[in-house]
Amino acid sequence: MKLEGLHHITMITGDARATVDFYADLLGLRLVKKTVNFDAPEAYHLYFGDEQGSPGSILTWFEFAGAQPGTAGAGMVHTLQLGVRAPAALEFWEARLGAAGHATERTPDGLAFRDHDGLRLELVVDADGPELRAEHPDVPVEHALLGMRGARAYAGRALDADRALLTETLGFTETGEGAYLVEGGDQRFRWAYDVATARGRQGAGTVHHIAWHARDADHVAWQERAARAGMRVTPVIDRDYFDAIYFQQPQGILFEIATTSPGFAVDEDPRHLGEALRLPRQHERLRPQLERILAPIDNTRTAGATPAG
Repeated sequence: MKLEGLHHITMITGDARATVDFYADLLGLRLVKKTVNFDAPEAYHLYFGDEQGSPGSILTWFEFAGAQPGTAGAGMVHTLQLGVRAPAALEFWEARLGAAGHATERTPDGLAFRDHDGLRLELVVDADGPELRAEHPDVPVEHALLGMRGARAYAGRALDADRALLTETLGFTETGEGAYLVEGGDQRFRWAYDVATARGRQGAGTVHHIAWHARDADHVAWQERAARAGMRVTPVIDRDYFDAIYFQQPQGILFEIATTSPGFAVDEDPRHLGEALRLPRQHERLRPQLERILAPIDNTRTAGATPAG
């Protein structure tokens, strides 16, 4: 039994419309689902990814309108890494981000920058993984983002505090001190720790949790395995587009394990993902109220775009 790689990563934003502007308009990702937080339905939950909303491409945000900026610190993810096909793509994104007023920095692995909330992102050249692309009229296919390739976090304790959980329970491969590789199917995802120098504060621009991708048939077995490793694991929770379990691991980071099915097309035509407000079944009765509370968000995808093959 192996994890398939990454499923999604969820962040906090103080401005949903600015998040759509940055990730859909500027970075060219597809807004694949516009819904609300299960536990706080007055807050948007937005999902971005490739054309199909494939696991491994998904970045999601809870909007807590007006949330103050947070700071990544001990026990928190601080950098998300997205793949591009070739070095020429870094030049394209350096120019595109600069023209939009976002400073960039060349790194040993690629190109780093921050989003509108201050979240650190890094583009890394990796043509070997899956090409989980979205279509955008201003982003040439050869320069499009290809999905998530890695994430870095600040350790909440010693660098090896969760080594046994990652390697023995979850099946990560250790590649160096505080560095791991998750391989499953055609995905390869790098997970690594840096030594923390300060305590963090959750807020806009910080990561709420990271979700690993499991085959549907293995989900309950992962729940049992994590529990045997001493994790306080939630019951299986139906999140409409996948089933999920959660536990806070020894570094203090909230882990989720999510299933493949039913996927984001379960309640929308694949050609029109993210166009209408979709509500969890238990909150559908609140639609009139929520449509008054939630600031309108336009899905700016080009009309008539069709999913890539």
